[in-house]
Amino acid sequence: MKYFCVFGLILLLGASAFAREIKNGTDLITAMNAKYAGKWYKTLTFEQKTTNFGPDGKADVSTWYEAMKVPGYLRIDFAPTEKGDGILFAAGKVFSFKDGKTKGGRDFVHPLMVVGFDVYAQPVETTIAEVKKMGIDLSKLHTEKWQGRDVYVVGADKGDVRSPQLWVDKKRLVFVRLIQLAGKDKKSVSETQFNKYVKAGGGWVSAEVLFFVDGKHTTSEDYSKIKVDTKLSDDLWDQEKWMSVDKNYWK
Repeated sequence: MKYFCVFGLILLLGASAFAREIKNGTDLITAMNAKYAGKWYKTLTFEQKTTNFGPDGKADVSTWYEAMKVPGYLRIDFAPTEKGDGILFAAGKVFSFKDGKTKGGRDFVHPLMVVGFDVYAQPVETTIAEVKKMGIDLSKLHTEKWQGRDVYVVGADKGDVRSPQLWVDKKRLVFVRLIQLAGKDKKSVSETQFNKYVKAGGGWVSAEVLFFVDGKHTTSEDYSKIKVDTKLSDDLWDQEKWMSVDKNYWK
């Protein structure tokens, strides 16, 4: 019993020491990766209700079907899927499809994939480099309360809600808020929230994603039929096979 108590104390002190080591963004990204090492799901599929709000507040609702392979791959099919419209993120490029055709891809790494999913399945150094490209200063870190939970904020000083910054739940070590500068002149503030997390395999999925520009709500995404670690064909992320692949991956 005495040895058990000593061992438990060592574990407790070790955990506290580890928590104190998170002094900057690099430490935080390292901790996020370590917490779910070997546990985070490899694939994810879901049905998405997408609501876009116009300047007059009128809502336009559509259905998207999505398949993800972590890290770095995301396929989005717009309903009706027979039409062939959608978006593909694959190997650092993005392709837009209209009527089953694309004009080719361009270099692009999806920031929400990086901080919401890829961080748990790729080398820490890769995530650090990608987050730096978002303009986030990894040397800055403080804590805040967000939706009643403790969070780390990377990239900004306390009170600064304009600088590019990443918010991460302190206990779960999952991403909850991203602020970036948007527009041609980079004067608008773009905010993304990952809300309503649900357990999914060895990781988590945010079942609600909200987008704001200069404080105005522009888009909502609501996920349903969430499945993880389903065996998926690599052809789903091959732009040459966009129309020929079986699109019933969400069923």
